[in-house]
Amino acid sequence: MDAVWNCVSKLYGEYGASRVSLSLISFDEEEKFGILRVNNAGVELVKATLAAMTKVGNKPAAVHVLTVSGTLKALGNKLKH
Repeated sequence: MDAVWNCVSKLYGEYGASRVSLSLISFDEEEKFGILRVNNAGVELVKATLAAMTKVGNKPAAVHVLTVSGTLKALGNKLKH
């Protein structure tokens, strides 16, 4: 999560980072799969941030957005299919 916050701050500054209301809902270490919660105004900023990430810690990484949903309940339904 620190890597995401650092990248948001680097790309958009403190003001941009404060607009996204970013929080980690869940992360599966084994599957390398996570769910982030972000406010509606910050969706595009966070998507761009994740696409721009090349490292997590000191390790090379690529982050991909699989889907976006308006609610966590609808996200759960999308991911089941």
